[in-house]
Amino acid sequence: MISAGIVTVSYIAATILFILALGGLSNQETARRGNWYGIAGMAIALLATVLGVVTQHYALLLGALVIGGSVGLVLARRVQMTQMPELVAILHSLVGLAAVAVGFASFMDETKTYVGIEETIHNIEIYVGILIGAVTFSGSVIAFGKLSGRIGGKPLLLPARHWLNLILLLAAIWYGREFAIHAAGGGGGMFPLAIMTVIALAFGIHMVMAIGGADMPVVVSMLNSYSGWAASATGFMLSNDLLIVTGALVGSSGAILSYIMCRAMNRKFLNVIAGGFGTGGGSTAGGGEEDGEIVAIEAVETAELLAGAKQVMIVPGYGMAVAQAQHTVYEIVKTLRAKKVDVRFGIHPVAGRMPGHMNVLLAEAKVPYDIVFEMDEINEDFPDVDVSVVIGANDIVNPSAQEVPDSPIAGMPVLEVWKGATTIVLKRSMATGYAGVQNPLFFKDNTRMLFGDAKDSLDSVLKAL
Repeated sequence: MISAGIVTVSYIAATILFILALGGLSNQETARRGNWYGIAGMAIALLATVLGVVTQHYALLLGALVIGGSVGLVLARRVQMTQMPELVAILHSLVGLAAVAVGFASFMDETKTYVGIEETIHNIEIYVGILIGAVTFSGSVIAFGKLSGRIGGKPLLLPARHWLNLILLLAAIWYGREFAIHAAGGGGGMFPLAIMTVIALAFGIHMVMAIGGADMPVVVSMLNSYSGWAASATGFMLSNDLLIVTGALVGSSGAILSYIMCRAMNRKFLNVIAGGFGTGGGSTAGGGEEDGEIVAIEAVETAELLAGAKQVMIVPGYGMAVAQAQHTVYEIVKTLRAKKVDVRFGIHPVAGRMPGHMNVLLAEAKVPYDIVFEMDEINEDFPDVDVSVVIGANDIVNPSAQEVPDSPIAGMPVLEVWKGATTIVLKRSMATGYAGVQNPLFFKDNTRMLFGDAKDSLDSVLKAL
């Protein structure tokens, strides 16, 4: 056992390291260092808690650590980079489930000594913690299903769904009142607490089911925020200052990221929660009809265009992730740069299925950070680009966002690839993107379509180069 003073100092050190980790993760060049800060902070927090807070049942604790650590290690080794979004979602669900479990355990703890107003406050902490945890758990499970393809991306729009959400919210508040009354003095409260848990689980399911596939990056970020607040509520239940602060850091950073994602899509956060934007990938045109003929291109012609260009912009999308083509992309980039071609990457904030998805894939392929640019940094450069290569992206390069006022994605900031000399789009078919909106880019005079699996097509381009 270590003293309470050492535990406090350890918790402060861990908090500082977590803040440094967030700062490091905000930039590609410092992300690796940020990860190590986070690992160090968590190691200090675990050691301080085990050696300074826990007083018994060490065998159970050790067993839980071994099981949890083993599962995490196996997942980290087996999960492909293309599966990262669903992995993040399912990990959020575990945080919510933990908050629910801790809440019920804390409520049933017969050794607690709270009386009067302290007991009421503690009971409210339990109620709120279980509420947030249950919403996070069920919502994250549904998000995992949508991201992994087990559940369709099309939103479930029930009649009067907003009234249903309001009724569920009012019911949760009502049962909160009942819980506070009956739990006072240890007289009961389990029934309203259980009913609220069921309501919260139903609310989480309905909330995410009503959100379309095009909004999934925002959903992942939103659930990240929820998991943070669930952890913070757990900290209040356990009187653990580090858990409160850490949860608040995760919750607030997730909320800020959700705001950034919404701004990148020209969406309001409440509209995302209300659902109804995405209609699932592979659907027919959901706004705008085919307005021209497509011009197909072969890999050899693509290689000739790239080799003869001075400036090339590569725009990766979810199709690159599915095909796991990022390594081939980098081989093409190295070949072109050896020919003195200026090659850059343009990354849309919501490309892929979670925030930073494309950045992670490119980092895995060891693409240099200095040629990877965010949309705001390079959008004005497209008129000077000779060839833009769009790899499996759709909605983020859709000109109807600017040209069709009544389009479902009207006003959404997009990468203006059509302003360059030539645009080459790699797609398997002419299916629409996750927003279910037809893309006029495919029919523009300066667009060429390279059909097929992205990795196979790019392998052929690389061979031709």
